[in-house]
Amino acid sequence: MPTPAKGPRLGSGPAHERLMLANLSTQLFEHGRITTTETKAKRLRPVAERLITFAKRGDLHARRRVLRVVRDKSVVHTLFTEIAPQMAEREGGYTRITKVGTRKGDNAPLAVIELVTEPVSPKQAVVREAEKAAEKASKKKADKPSKKADKVEDTAVEDAAVEDAPAEDVQDAPVEDATEEKKEA
Repeated sequence: MPTPAKGPRLGSGPAHERLMLANLSTQLFEHGRITTTETKAKRLRPVAERLITFAKRGDLHARRRVLRVVRDKSVVHTLFTEIAPQMAEREGGYTRITKVGTRKGDNAPLAVIELVTEPVSPKQAVVREAEKAAEKASKKKADKPSKKADKVEDTAVEDAAVEDAPAEDVQDAPVEDATEEKKEA
């Protein structure tokens, strides 16, 4: 479990806070989303994300580390078999906190903390593939310097010189005649 922040604890002491976060994480993995106070949700996020990271590893030691916090074996089983495969492509940010409003009785700020089950956007995957392809191409280019590459660079310089020619040589007379005909009509 991550080291707690300095200052007052949730509840009465550190042991009670640890048990409360364990219960909240159990309920989060069981139901997928829970409504609680903002402070508890913010304290729960690192604990839950660390447990999901253990579940993604999937070995026996990771299962035992999760069982230290989450005491319900059926919840641990769903965490390892259902939630972890959904989070396999995601490198972090497994939970989302959304502020909801205030509680009617004591006006405490409420928040919904939920598991992010949407797949990672395909744009990120395309960007990663493009970076890998560019890296491979740069390695190949560094290995084999070719004469064709030198010729391509020379032609690019010549084309640039033609494009940079002054625009004064172009005749504007036909364009003006066309506008004058439109005005007369």
